[in-house]
Amino acid sequence: MASHRKSRPTGSRVAGIRTPALATAALTSVALLSQSANAAPEADDKPSLEEVEKKVDDLYRQAGSATEKYNGAKEKTAKQRKRVDTLLDDVAKRTQKLNEAREELGTFAAAQYRTGASTPDTATFLLADTPQDYFDQTQLMDRMTGRQKVAVDDYITQQSETMEKRQEAAESLETLTESQGDLKTAKATVQRKLADARELLSKLTAEEKARLAAIEKEKQEEAARKAAELARQQAEQQKQQEQEQEAAQQQDSGSSSTGSSSSSTAPDSSYATKADKALAFARAQIGKPYVWGATGPGSYDCSGLTQAAWKAAGVTLPRTTYDQVNAGTTVPLADARPGDLVFFYDDVTHVGIYIGNGMMIHAPKPGTYVREESIYYDGESSIHSVVRPA
Repeated sequence: MASHRKSRPTGSRVAGIRTPALATAALTSVALLSQSANAAPEADDKPSLEEVEKKVDDLYRQAGSATEKYNGAKEKTAKQRKRVDTLLDDVAKRTQKLNEAREELGTFAAAQYRTGASTPDTATFLLADTPQDYFDQTQLMDRMTGRQKVAVDDYITQQSETMEKRQEAAESLETLTESQGDLKTAKATVQRKLADARELLSKLTAEEKARLAAIEKEKQEEAARKAAELARQQAEQQKQQEQEQEAAQQQDSGSSSTGSSSSSTAPDSSYATKADKALAFARAQIGKPYVWGATGPGSYDCSGLTQAAWKAAGVTLPRTTYDQVNAGTTVPLADARPGDLVFFYDDVTHVGIYIGNGMMIHAPKPGTYVREESIYYDGESSIHSVVRPA
């Protein structure tokens, strides 16, 4: 009798086992999913253009911070090296005097030896480890001549002062070594951050570099717009002040009032004169390259430029942004005047010199040149403070 069973279609389940056709399809799907899963991280590994831009900016800022630490360490090292040299020179001179005092005592000892003196003598003194203790125990001083006593007193004084100076020199040498270590660390940090930034930029395609340039252009346009707005506000504020002064003069045109007004404007005139000199110097540096740690005349970093500019006006500023921010009077941004210093970022690692109308002259970062730019070049939130240095 023929069987009435129907044949099972290919790919159906038998006792929970897939037939070859279905298994092959399933394996193919798994393989494709696996390939997709493996490919996804590779795509995600490459940062977006915005992430690259932020990372590069952060690296330049970190390099700027390390540059200011380098500047501070370099200045400290130079001062400490000068102090060590002075101390070592002093020690050398004192050692010479100590040797001369010892030779004089040796002369007394030789004379006593020739005369056969039997009393405790300067020869015994010279052999003592602690001369003062020796005197206390033997009362040698009571049995010495006047000239011997003077010579011994001089020797003890020279010995004590020489030992103190040697200790001071040793401590200064230790401080100098620490400063040199800080200098080396800061230098290595700057170089590493700049190398990391260059590596990120080198990986960009021509199209990405063009897009990055477009983003930077948009930022500059926005910064220029904000600068123009600040200039408008300052112009209105200046006009209002002039109107108020004119009204006050009309109310009181007496000589005493005129004299008071004249004296009150004197400091402003003095500052403007100095600021003009500082700005003239800064403008003459436009186009020179930014080089970290440089103070001119061929290249500058940010604080090196502001220091040199105000030095040209007869005002001595500290070397680093950390110290320059405290070298004057803080004023509101709305009251900023040409010559004022504009500081940036919470850690105060960048500075420019204000020229008016929301603009400044500064040495921005590696790969750039001293230039005029909006104080909003890195956004309004990046501005830390404005300081009037004189």
